[in-house]
Amino acid sequence: MKKQAGKVKTPQKLSPGEEAFALHCRAERLVPEREFYFHPKRQWRFDFAFPANKLAVEVEGGVNGKHQRIGGFEGDCFKYGEAAVLGWRVIRVTTNMVMSGAAIDMTLRALGKEPR
Repeated sequence: MKKQAGKVKTPQKLSPGEEAFALHCRAERLVPEREFYFHPKRQWRFDFAFPANKLAVEVEGGVNGKHQRIGGFEGDCFKYGEAAVLGWRVIRVTTNMVMSGAAIDMTLRALGKEPR
């Protein structure tokens, strides 16, 4: 059974970067959709999505994460390319960017809000 765009999967275990970003969102009173299926035919998901704004935040896994597997980079290129075709803006961040506050600042600015 294929997932439909807009359906949300319950998040599994969060990475440290995802956990921290979720906390930053709560602190800023942002309520993103988690594990949001954005594509009408593929099972691609965004870590965090603001569907009304067509804005997504992807916390990249780093050297040991999923994005470094064989074919992972090319798969990500297809995913992000298709997201752009569908009108999504995707902010890709690292755990270090989350921890420094840069990720939430970029997200707030992309949403038209003033960072603290």
